[in-house]
Amino acid sequence: MLHKPLGLLAELTHRCALGCPYCSNPLALDARKDELDTAAWLRVFREAAELGVLQLHLSGGEPGTRRDLVDLAAGAHVAGLYTNLITSAVGITEETLGALAKAGLDHVQISIQDSDAASADRIAGYRGAFAKKRALAAAVVRHNLLLTVNAVVHRANIERIGDMVDLALALGASRIEIAHVQYYGWALKNRAALMPSRAQVERAAAALSDLRSRHHGRIVIDAVIPDYYARYPKPCVGGWGRRSLNVTPSGKVLPCHAAESLTGLEFWNVRQHSLADIWANSPAFNAFRGTAWMKEPCASCPRRELDFGGCRCQAFALTGDAAATDPVCQLAPNHARVAELAAVQTDAPYVYRRMASRHRADVFDGDDALSTQQRS
Repeated sequence: MLHKPLGLLAELTHRCALGCPYCSNPLALDARKDELDTAAWLRVFREAAELGVLQLHLSGGEPGTRRDLVDLAAGAHVAGLYTNLITSAVGITEETLGALAKAGLDHVQISIQDSDAASADRIAGYRGAFAKKRALAAAVVRHNLLLTVNAVVHRANIERIGDMVDLALALGASRIEIAHVQYYGWALKNRAALMPSRAQVERAAAALSDLRSRHHGRIVIDAVIPDYYARYPKPCVGGWGRRSLNVTPSGKVLPCHAAESLTGLEFWNVRQHSLADIWANSPAFNAFRGTAWMKEPCASCPRRELDFGGCRCQAFALTGDAAATDPVCQLAPNHARVAELAAVQTDAPYVYRRMASRHRADVFDGDDALSTQQRS
């Protein structure tokens, strides 16, 4: 059965002032000259709505670097899509935000790197980022837009989850995502510097239980156990090619944001194919759709329709076989490898995500990187 997609992640650009060492963008970033133009994106949004997509996430990089962002939001609104802006807050002025609200933007998600300003700026690799995030969050509330705070958690900030929830409440957010780092792309490059200890993860889980009880009715707190410390894997984007799709800045359509890490897959482009054609017929989308591709132990597992074998990108990164059982699963033949990798934790400087090698006064270099050593 071919399901209809519900969500589209539109990576409008890979340009971004921040250098987050866990960025989900690929290591090979798309250049500005290769980005889809306004007309192409508006066509993609219309085709997405016709295909059944309900929610559109305008992302990047930093979508605020696109001069046509307001036009894109307006076009999405006309197409009937619920539109969410995913932003670093660096590059979005209050004037632009006001124009976006008038254009029909429904929701804003702002990422935070920590509750402590100095630590947050070092993790982001950009001086002054934390202040800009606070300022834009206040503007979002003034414009009566819904606000979600996305807090990416790792070894350097996991002890301050409670403070980050307090910050989200102070900012006026209705929801906070406690998003543990997922180790693909830049995060895989920085895995040893980002990996929390088991003791930290256990303390965080206990803290989350208390926070949800304490703040019930005030804010929604979404969180999941980090992959490397889980017993079972999460269903990759609700199942490969089942509920969502991702369009890169250059127009490639992916089943998930990290799918380009899988060598050998053919990704069709919206420049040559309609979104409907890609969803139904693209070799990449059909590669791991359903359960027929599964090997044991997944093929006969009662959980195969729940987690769909876990993450294909993680399976490939850890085993070299994209069809393998996600090693996060306790039943996976390679499960011991996950514990081995989780135990490798270093105090090395971050390798910051950068589009080009350049130095600016507001940008941290590797030598400035935050010390990642925290109590375990």
